[in-house]
Amino acid sequence: MHTDAELLAKAVAKDEARRAARWQLRFRLGWAALLGLLAAFVFLSLNVEVDFLTRATPFIIEGIWITLAVSSASIVLATLLAALGALGRLSSNAVVNAIASFYVSFFRGTPLILQLLVWYLALPQVGIILDPIFCAIGALGMNYGAYMTEIFRAGIQAVPLGQREAAAALGMSGGTSFRRIIAPQAFRIIVPAIGNDFVAMLKDSALASTVALHEIVWRARNIGQKEFKTLQTFIIAAMIYWTLTIVFTAVQNRIESRLAAGDRNKAVKG
Repeated sequence: MHTDAELLAKAVAKDEARRAARWQLRFRLGWAALLGLLAAFVFLSLNVEVDFLTRATPFIIEGIWITLAVSSASIVLATLLAALGALGRLSSNAVVNAIASFYVSFFRGTPLILQLLVWYLALPQVGIILDPIFCAIGALGMNYGAYMTEIFRAGIQAVPLGQREAAAALGMSGGTSFRRIIAPQAFRIIVPAIGNDFVAMLKDSALASTVALHEIVWRARNIGQKEFKTLQTFIIAAMIYWTLTIVFTAVQNRIESRLAAGDRNKAVKG
């Protein structure tokens, strides 16, 4: 037999579930309506030719692989630089700290597009000629590494001081305590920020079109200019970036949820 309180709680839970379901339905219908209006505007106002779309879209989509390759390599480089930069910013050595601080200040204080052009146009003047893909990876990696340095530093400092003291009390050296105690906890704090930066990097990689890298934007501009339909091809490019952003944001949210679930399980076991 259920008590009145239990029956009331179940009724409230069912009512909340129905409200949540209705909200989700209205939300999805709103998205569907807005997408329909956007598609109608594009096709009616721009006089879109289906034949042109069938030729242009596959050509532009081919640039996705270059965009993903550049972004993936750049985020790896940025992560390595950020880890070194964060350790440098936390170092008690004045020279090491100065180098790390200079790196962060310089690359955060100058435009990414300028850094790309230096890699592609200025370095050849001193005899260093690089493929556009390496110019893009170098510029994006070093620029994002400077921003991520402060995120890594904050993540490391967010680990409670008591953790370090406990490691020292157990006789661990500074390096061992960092690897086994501090770094794993800081990593869980930093992961969401890395995901955010990767999504942002996917979009900023479009700047690499200025150094003749045949990614999404370069392809959209190239085929659009040939047939005087750049607005249509740029809309295709925008849809591709939007889709990539939605997909990788969903992946990031899933990773964050799993990390949060792991933390909850540890708390329950503790």
